[in-house]
Amino acid sequence: MIIMQNSRYLAFKALYKIESENAYSNLTLDSFLKNSDLDARNAAFVSSLFYGVLEKKLSLDYIISCFSSMRLKKIELKTLIILRLGVYQMVFMDKIPDSAAVNESVKICKKEKLYQSSGFVNGVLRSIARSEERFPLPDKGNVEEYLSVKYSCPKNIVSLWINDYSKEIAEEILNSLFGRSPVYVRVNTLKVTCDELIEMLKSEGIEAKAAPYPENALELNYVGSISETNCFKKGLFHVQDLSSQICCKVLSPWKNDIVSDVCSAPGGKAFNIAQRLNGTGTVFCSDIHEHKLRLIENGAKRLGIDNIKVYKRDALSIEPLEMSDRILCDVPCSGLGVIRRKPEIRYKNDLGLDTLPNIQYKILENSAQYLKSGGMLVYSTCTLHRAENGGVVDKFLVAHEEFEPVSVSDFLPESICSVIEEPCGQFTLFPQANNTDGFFISLMRKR
Repeated sequence: MIIMQNSRYLAFKALYKIESENAYSNLTLDSFLKNSDLDARNAAFVSSLFYGVLEKKLSLDYIISCFSSMRLKKIELKTLIILRLGVYQMVFMDKIPDSAAVNESVKICKKEKLYQSSGFVNGVLRSIARSEERFPLPDKGNVEEYLSVKYSCPKNIVSLWINDYSKEIAEEILNSLFGRSPVYVRVNTLKVTCDELIEMLKSEGIEAKAAPYPENALELNYVGSISETNCFKKGLFHVQDLSSQICCKVLSPWKNDIVSDVCSAPGGKAFNIAQRLNGTGTVFCSDIHEHKLRLIENGAKRLGIDNIKVYKRDALSIEPLEMSDRILCDVPCSGLGVIRRKPEIRYKNDLGLDTLPNIQYKILENSAQYLKSGGMLVYSTCTLHRAENGGVVDKFLVAHEEFEPVSVSDFLPESICSVIEEPCGQFTLFPQANNTDGFFISLMRKR
């Protein structure tokens, strides 16, 4: 029981860091786990608690508000996080006894010297334990509020998805946001084959299987720190979601191509493209942040890639690019397609939904002028928001008749499902249909 108590306390400390410092969830949890002495079983328990509370924070707060005599805004932050942890165990975890959830929550209060809060926490949790309906929901007649509480997603995002895609698709997206994202990696074909890497990972106790599409993509069944594996240190793969790997496949670089990857950091797509070029051509990687450029350089060094050139450039500026055969504009976006991977995104005060489309359009327009005649350009985002996706591309194609859309579906097998109707040259990957991040890809050719 001591280990479990330490596990809960570790989850509490990590959650408090997220709330108080706006830290990134994946980096925060990795740091806490690396500095702990927990075994794999208890590290998995911490991860379940941590991501579970982050994912269901809005739902948990609604439940707390139904059983608390004190208004949510008046509950001190540490006390609120302890309550969320306790409620999550009682309502959403099957194998945790109510008594353990209550008692261990009170112990965290005392460990944090929140002596006055311990009685309050005890009272709220015991009220929930006695209730026949632990997760009350708003009336279904108020669709947005009902879905918001049920799936722990702010109403503005729920409304956006309903308006953009329909209520049915919106609920499918919301339902797909829970649970850990699959871990996909791209085999470094400069050093190893897909089958060889599967066997090498197996020798490290990691189960890997080839993804149905695209080639050289593996899905890993592993909960530890991937960067600590020997295969990673030897540069035999890099972590990359299937959606990003599909994006690189659609760009389809050819031998000796000059490729510009604007907004390149942290470099996963550039690494994929460079490997597809098999040591020929050049991939020019630009980004506005120097520390992010170093991530690309370090990653390329680990992978043994020498046809990448990195330089600092603001994609919104008029600074020129190399004239290129292929250009990738994977632009900054609201990130609504990666909520499953980064649950805290949904709770951001300002997602930039109104301002981002203008920024994205300007980046696309600035970059496109450096594409050679006959060259191909991919515009992509990791969001599910029509204004940032098809809206930007439609506006660009109207203003630039020298560009024509090219069918993305021609590059995809039938197993990659289309959920909505889109114009030629546009394709949205939905997590509920393809088990990928939510991702938008548009392919254009310069006439």
